[in-house]
Amino acid sequence: MLLLALTGSLATGKSTVSALLSQPPYNLPIIDADILAREVVEPGTPGYKKIVNHFASSTPNLLLPSPTERKGRPLNRAALGRRVFGSTHSRQRDRKILNSIVHPAVRYAMARSILYHYFCGYWAVVLDIPLLYDSRLDIFAPVVLMVAANSARSDVEATVARSAFE
Repeated sequence: MLLLALTGSLATGKSTVSALLSQPPYNLPIIDADILAREVVEPGTPGYKKIVNHFASSTPNLLLPSPTERKGRPLNRAALGRRVFGSTHSRQRDRKILNSIVHPAVRYAMARSILYHYFCGYWAVVLDIPLLYDSRLDIFAPVVLMVAANSARSDVEATVARSAFE
């Protein structure tokens, strides 16, 4: 099975390329690392439990109120982001800890998805991994599709505009 890695900077059109590759005539399955990163920290997962165990005591409002969630209250991603993003030593340390929880879980989920699609008979899958080289996952994909955009609109402006709708 051919593994096609799709990567690129913020707001360059990776989602557009993924959508094109998932439709006819290609019909390729898309394995999105960002979606997997959210799934592996959902309430009830081992990743969720590890994050709560490590960060709950030092992160106010780590969990969102959700009386309907049976497996636990969802993570407050904004509060966790405030805890781990920044240049201080403690934030860098905590970011490494968070990454040591999330990244292996994402890799495992990605491997399971690849195997599933292989056994379903797909000839190729697209691995949508924005931080392909940073995460050193490029070694698994013989073909890398780098998406770039030449636009007057900055990455930051596009991301802020997109975030307003999420």
